[in-house]
Amino acid sequence: MQNSTWLLLLYGLPAKGNTARVTLWRKLKKYGAIQLKTSAYVLPDRPEHYERFQWLATEIKESGGEATLIRVVQIEGVAGQQIVQMFNEARAAEYKEVGRACQALLQGPKKGKEADLAAEFGKQQRRFREIKEVDYFKSPAADDVQMILQRLERILAPKERTMSQPKLAAKEFQGKTWLTRPRPGIDRAGSAWLVRRFIDPKARFVFGTEPSKYPKALPFDMADVEFSHHGEDCTFETLVKRFGIEDKAVLRMAEMVHDADLEDGKFQRTECIGINAVLSGWARTKMSDGDLLEKGMECFEGLYQQLQK
Repeated sequence: MQNSTWLLLLYGLPAKGNTARVTLWRKLKKYGAIQLKTSAYVLPDRPEHYERFQWLATEIKESGGEATLIRVVQIEGVAGQQIVQMFNEARAAEYKEVGRACQALLQGPKKGKEADLAAEFGKQQRRFREIKEVDYFKSPAADDVQMILQRLERILAPKERTMSQPKLAAKEFQGKTWLTRPRPGIDRAGSAWLVRRFIDPKARFVFGTEPSKYPKALPFDMADVEFSHHGEDCTFETLVKRFGIEDKAVLRMAEMVHDADLEDGKFQRTECIGINAVLSGWARTKMSDGDLLEKGMECFEGLYQQLQK
């Protein structure tokens, strides 16, 4: 598919600007930009790309260099389809690096090294997602690597299944009171939304720090309780797994909540970081815990509706 317009960044940096040059190169690589000539990079014409190139142009000028950002329909001497092919070739080379690393894992798994295998699998899975984000023209090389990743996942899956806890039936958790800590943040707000949306529509939420004072309530996102962090999972993920929720949007949200709450970059998802910042800001106001939770749940409902598209 040929792109209608392109963004072209032309720049020049001082001869001694090695640090600025390396920093610029790393950012251009992160954005998936393609080099046409020594100091010319191109991206498909999209609002987010225009903004990124604008910022890079500003940084180049602040480093004593020169930069020009141009929107063009055609680049002389290079057909649109050739540019698309250049993007696909660049992504293919990156996908192949992931593929080689995964193949090495498949060829040499060693007994007793399951944890190392899982860690490396996670690393390559994250790298695959990073490449997919800048794979603007859907390089065919992605499918091959995805199949290799799925094979690795199947090797790890039996281990994960044996460690999983039994599934719970939502019908047995209706009309309950749910207890969590005051000043709810991203995991508690998200978990409360999940409870009311998929588990207990008439759930009532209360706040406290000692579950023993609320013997009839179901505590969540608290220390040493059933519905909380377990292993590498945040509370949202625990609830999804325990109640067998398979909604695709919810599974994506679980990754988003995980990364915003645990800040370990496991899934490289940033969508909930903004919600977390807003909740943290509201928590500093005189807003009640109940109102804070309700507002957080509204944010999650909005995110869920967006993901339904």
